[in-house]
Amino acid sequence: MIALLRSALFLALAILITAPAGLFVTLAVVLPMRWRFRIIAVWRKGFMALCAHVLGLRYRVLGRENIPGVPSVVLSKHQSAWETVGLQDIFPPQVYVLKRSLLWIPFLGWAFAAVKMISIDRRAGKNALKQVERQGIERLRAGYWVIVFPEGTRIAPGEIRRFKSGGALLAVSAGVPAVPVAHDAGEFWAKNAFIKKPGLITVSIGPAIDPRGKTAEEVNALAERWIGAEMRKISPHRHAEDRVDAPHAAG
Repeated sequence: MIALLRSALFLALAILITAPAGLFVTLAVVLPMRWRFRIIAVWRKGFMALCAHVLGLRYRVLGRENIPGVPSVVLSKHQSAWETVGLQDIFPPQVYVLKRSLLWIPFLGWAFAAVKMISIDRRAGKNALKQVERQGIERLRAGYWVIVFPEGTRIAPGEIRRFKSGGALLAVSAGVPAVPVAHDAGEFWAKNAFIKKPGLITVSIGPAIDPRGKTAEEVNALAERWIGAEMRKISPHRHAEDRVDAPHAAG
């Protein structure tokens, strides 16, 4: 019952701060990009405070020393909605690769468009990879990091899905490091779950992968291998018997 009440209060307060923040970011489109990110930073601090003080959900970071000093591509495990905000609290100003339909969500989607998130049409197949590559290089050259969830969608704790190659291809094409990230946010904030559990999320950042002399497939394989091994350390109870989903189309 307490978790239910906490989750209900969190949702109400999250909507209360997200709607005006999304509107302000959208209106700030006439201002330099840094001002839009400043508004998002204020919203993010409020959101993370709600996570900590309302949900009782905090996080710790392992391997923070592995964060490169230059804009890079982050290849992250994707288990929940938490990491879409939590990673903003850990890495420098960034954009995400997301499906284009999300841009139509009132307030939140408008803010995504205002900060030039990398939007793709997942039905476009190979053209989606080209969209990630072209837009991603532009963002990296502008000084922003790019966050990619190579699994393509949120995956339940303990499940494994083969990585898509878009993020690795971007790192190779742009000549920037690829940073693998593992975490167990899904243990506390499950996919599509209304009730969130209190606890301590572990975010582990791996050594940056230098793309020089490597193919996108090699970079992708290195990231997938490191994240897989790290997940077995973070959530050993989930990996006694690994199960692999059927491969999905690259995007």
